[in-house]
Amino acid sequence: MSEVRLRRKVLAKAIKKKKDLKFYRNVWWKFAKFSNDPLWRKPKGKDNPMRLKLKGYPPVATVGYRTPQIIRGLHPSGLKPVVVNNVADLSKYKPDEVIVYIGSSVSLRKRLEIVDKARSAGFLIANEGVR
Repeated sequence: MSEVRLRRKVLAKAIKKKKDLKFYRNVWWKFAKFSNDPLWRKPKGKDNPMRLKLKGYPPVATVGYRTPQIIRGLHPSGLKPVVVNNVADLSKYKPDEVIVYIGSSVSLRKRLEIVDKARSAGFLIANEGVR
């Protein structure tokens, strides 16, 4: 197995293993106005049990929950995502290192050209069927 494939396999395993916690605002379960928008807000009250990290309260977003640097920003396949807007952009990258996203402003005719060139070069395309 080549070094690149082995690295991709290890990265993909690490990405799957990554813990996906959802952080919600304090007392989101108590009030309807919060349950409609339970997105994260930092608890700032003096005696707020969530801020004090007391047992039985939701977790507070902290530095320790950050994604490991080795897999940060990678696609679940273990490849680095890049946006391509024309055929010339494909020549900047290696097929075994990146996964291609075709830009949203690219027309259908150019999109088909990019897909053909990318497939022949061996690139993975994440959004080829989108349009």
